[in-house]
Amino acid sequence: MSLIDLNIKSEYRSLIDNVVDDFYVPVLKESVLYQRAVGFFSSSALIAISKGVEGLISNGGKIQIIASPRLSQEDIDEIRKGYEVRKVLERALLRGIETHNSVEDTSRLSYIASLIANGVLDIKIAFLSTNNEIAMYHEKMGIMNDIEGNAVAFSGSMNESENAFSANYESFDVFCSWTNERERVFQKQMAFQAIWNDYEPGVETIDFPEAVKDRIYAFNNSLRRNSGLKTPEENSLPEDAMFLPPDFKIRPYQESAIQNWKENGYCGIYDMATGTGKTLTALASIDQLFSDNHKRLGVVIVCPYQHLVEQWVEDIVRFGIKPIVGYSSSSQKSWKKNLAQAVRSFNLRVSDFFCFITTNASFVTKTVQDQIGILSEDVVFVVDEAHNMGATNYRRYLPDNIKYRLGLSATIDRHNDESGTTALAEYFGKKCIAYSLKDAIDSQMLTRYYYYPVLTYLDQDELSDYLSITGQLAKAIHKKNGKVVLTERAKQLLIKRSRIVAGAKGKLPELQRQIAPHIDDKHILVYCGATTVRDEDDADFSKRQIDLVADLLGNTLNMRVGRFTSQESAQERAQIREAFAEGNALQVLVAIKCLDEGVNIPSIKTAFILASSTNPKEYIQRRGRVLRKFPGKEFAVIYDFITLPFPVNTIATQNSTIIDSTKGLIKRELIRMMDFADIAENPSSTFDLVYDLKHGFNISEEELLGEEDSDNVI
Repeated sequence: MSLIDLNIKSEYRSLIDNVVDDFYVPVLKESVLYQRAVGFFSSSALIAISKGVEGLISNGGKIQIIASPRLSQEDIDEIRKGYEVRKVLERALLRGIETHNSVEDTSRLSYIASLIANGVLDIKIAFLSTNNEIAMYHEKMGIMNDIEGNAVAFSGSMNESENAFSANYESFDVFCSWTNERERVFQKQMAFQAIWNDYEPGVETIDFPEAVKDRIYAFNNSLRRNSGLKTPEENSLPEDAMFLPPDFKIRPYQESAIQNWKENGYCGIYDMATGTGKTLTALASIDQLFSDNHKRLGVVIVCPYQHLVEQWVEDIVRFGIKPIVGYSSSSQKSWKKNLAQAVRSFNLRVSDFFCFITTNASFVTKTVQDQIGILSEDVVFVVDEAHNMGATNYRRYLPDNIKYRLGLSATIDRHNDESGTTALAEYFGKKCIAYSLKDAIDSQMLTRYYYYPVLTYLDQDELSDYLSITGQLAKAIHKKNGKVVLTERAKQLLIKRSRIVAGAKGKLPELQRQIAPHIDDKHILVYCGATTVRDEDDADFSKRQIDLVADLLGNTLNMRVGRFTSQESAQERAQIREAFAEGNALQVLVAIKCLDEGVNIPSIKTAFILASSTNPKEYIQRRGRVLRKFPGKEFAVIYDFITLPFPVNTIATQNSTIIDSTKGLIKRELIRMMDFADIAENPSSTFDLVYDLKHGFNISEEELLGEEDSDNVI
């Protein structure tokens, strides 16, 4: 085919015609030279027309762009003062590049770098300059030439940008050399050559500055490694798709996990303690599969929260991967379109690699499910915090059509949900590694810690509410095949009761006493429950525990306190973490949920945990995040607020109904105490306390460590 064989209209309007699919792509596919003069050039344009550019490249073609930089008033003033124009333009171009810092922008600049480095793309800078006055060159025209000498020229209002292609209302006229418009085409060709070669009157044209070119090269890891040209389908050359970062050293336990995963048909679960490198182990596993699968692989990664996605992206890009990042507020505004294109290209074997990372919430949407559902082979499905996928509303979305699978979790077993745990094991396969907190501490992956249980008690009103809910709970559970089955009502009652325990009023005065020796310390976390505390003066009114704690620490004790909750933006969270790590402006973080949601705050040295969770998944994760390594942090200190129904020395005054109804609470708190103390630096003091409480409340070893039963749930 040639340009003559195409059905080319005389005019295109961006909001009427699909100018990319109807004009740019088919015309470029038949071209060997694309010449474009434009006011402002955007890297997004090349991505938008990438299919056509790919055709041009396969034809041995070249692209020539003439564009102008965006000048600030400061730039213009400096030129008027006699500053060297070329230096001012160079600085303006560099400034434009430095504003591009998203993953999507980095991908675009990486692609531009590949085209420049391989001689496909040449850019020149044009401007109007007279008597130390400078103006922008703003002509908009283009010419496409095929191998037979046919040419298509166009001119009009459209800039070379993705926004102009789709969002703005712009138009251009088209002229073809094989029609009676030959003279118009010839005029455009001559005008372009005049500007390109710097002999157009009133227009000055300079080569693209080398400093700017070098800065663009820095966005492309493959250029640093002297590899070949990347095609417009960003990941179409598999040898450039990913690589192990030079500073990454695989540890023996990670290597063992990867080998076991491989031997299990690239399926399995990594049960690894928080802070032991699950993400990096997973990425090294993906790299292994990519290599074993002849440099062809599609990667789908799912995380429970948006900030976890972004944490993953930071590591993903270290491996040379340029992911499609998809969730509701993603900086990649075109991620849905990019995902569809990536899947289509991969299925058609136009490309051999893509990586898509998303949240649980976006993963289950129809948009994503439609794309996941048509993936056929050579795809790996990776789920972080995979225990969440065991929930009934999620596990029905686990894709059966993807055969390579990897589940990651510090606590893969779901609390009080045997069916969910079983479903995960059946889907992902066996555990390829079980790397515990003790293993991590022994190998110095996590820091040592001291553990201090702090006893608190329910007041009369809280105890009364606890007993009432417990009575209702006993009627809402039943057993099946010897196992406890929780109805939806039972689950809601458990949540309601747990909030009474987490929000016990006695925790606040005890916190004040326990934190007093640390009043001048830094790097303190007070971890609150997502609950309220009943007001002492008004039984019908309650306040959030986190508000009362912040007031106590900040106003009563005059400590420098900051909040870390879901209400803060990602930018605010980053600033808070930085100030907290530095320690002077911020001593204490008062937080809800952050340790459960995968937020990394390694500078925490002392933690006061008020949220008395009995869910191993929660308290194991919380402990692991407190134990992350940080410069100067030799050990961590954990104060765990234990909630009991009443002091052990008052048990003789309690009736048997109250004792029986609260024994489950006591056992659950004792189990957590023993778990925390077991690998702490100071276990003996806690075990002495556990011994006293067991005997005081008449709880046997068999009761405490026996199989799950309804008493332990209630």
